[in-house]
Amino acid sequence: MKEIELIIFDMDGLMFDTERPAFIAWQEAAACCGYEVDDVIYKRTIGSNAQRTRAIYLQHFGEAFPYERVKEELRNLRSHAKETGVPIKDGLYELLDYLNKTKVKKAVATSTSRERALELLAKAGVIGCFDCVLCGDEIKESKPHPEIFLKVAGQLGCSPEKCLVLEDSEAGILAAHAAGMLPIMVPDMKQPEEEIKVLLYKQLLNLYDVRAFLAEVFY
Repeated sequence: MKEIELIIFDMDGLMFDTERPAFIAWQEAAACCGYEVDDVIYKRTIGSNAQRTRAIYLQHFGEAFPYERVKEELRNLRSHAKETGVPIKDGLYELLDYLNKTKVKKAVATSTSRERALELLAKAGVIGCFDCVLCGDEIKESKPHPEIFLKVAGQLGCSPEKCLVLEDSEAGILAAHAAGMLPIMVPDMKQPEEEIKVLLYKQLLNLYDVRAFLAEVFY
């Protein structure tokens, strides 16, 4: 492996087990407006920011789909769920503890909004572990466009070819590959298609396995 200067973390589905609760919330919010969101359409939105998610739903349901009304229902559901805490992915703390002992920089590149991202990272007690947090409402192009990864690397003065990206989504893997970075996939709700597998530097089962793999790389 090339010398690694920066490891970029996705957030939802990678650091936090938020995709399944989000899917259920989308189903409930859409049902309130008379629509049915199944796992096929939801999985198409994984890794996308709000603008791209909106486009996907409108393309699927048609221009009459009440996206803003569904989002309002979604916000109401999330506000009721705030007190339940953050569902941490197994191995996250161990991975961050290990990386804190190395010289490699760490960043979060997430398609979610900055307000929500900082809230989740703070609640999990890991916000101080990262040198940079870049969010979906701070970029023009959503994953699978490489903008978010290239912007993070630029802010931290790192060469793309020396950046490793941890992702759970196909959109994120496509973005990392397009950025010229090394993509490692830890699948969550959806296993990668064959055309995605060929782009991967590595596919691992969980964050414990990521830590073990990186330990072999660095030491």
